[in-house]
Amino acid sequence: MKKSDRALVALAMMFCTALVLSNVVAAKVVVMPLPGTGGAALRFPGAVFCYAITFLATDVIGEIWGRREAALVVRFGFCAQVAASLLLLFVQALPAADPAVQDAYARLLGQNAVFAAASLAAYALSQSWDVFAFHGIRDRVLARHPGAYGRRWIWNNLSTMSSQFIDTAVFIGLAFGVGLGWLSDADGRARLLSLALGQYAVKIALAAVDTIPFYALTRRGRPPGTARASA
Repeated sequence: MKKSDRALVALAMMFCTALVLSNVVAAKVVVMPLPGTGGAALRFPGAVFCYAITFLATDVIGEIWGRREAALVVRFGFCAQVAASLLLLFVQALPAADPAVQDAYARLLGQNAVFAAASLAAYALSQSWDVFAFHGIRDRVLARHPGAYGRRWIWNNLSTMSSQFIDTAVFIGLAFGVGLGWLSDADGRARLLSLALGQYAVKIALAAVDTIPFYALTRRGRPPGTARASA
């Protein structure tokens, strides 16, 4: 196997690992106090850190190997997410020797059908958009400024930030707005907006930070013999 192929496999594995783990750690809600706000805090699931890695991985794959490979990893990731959810449900249904362990498993790893469906919908839309936007913006910038690969922070950030907006809106809207019924009353809608804004603020910060590893991982460009076309 060529060195470039090994790197592609490693990135795809990192993508799928982070994606599956995002479902596992989603149950932990992080509270981050905001200094100087009188006790206000951001609330977001720990999964946002895992999910940020998936966007970094597809952006690196798209920049080095092309749009087709990035889209393929997204499709494989969707299959991995479905398989992980089914396996978690299967193990949850098995009889447990210790009821306390079964209760802990159900609380931390149990799959809520609405939340699982919301997660899959958010993933399919946001990751597909990320690949589309990344290459669309990249092609336009390079068409106006040929050879300006030093400006790749533009397509990296804009694609990820817009994709994270879609992910947040779809998941929060379906899981909490529809699944928990928060859209049906004014207080619920206020909680919904607060949760969405908090999550998106963290995702924006992570998207900006991932520019550093994105540049580090793409500094050598595409593997020898790989076309730069995005199709």
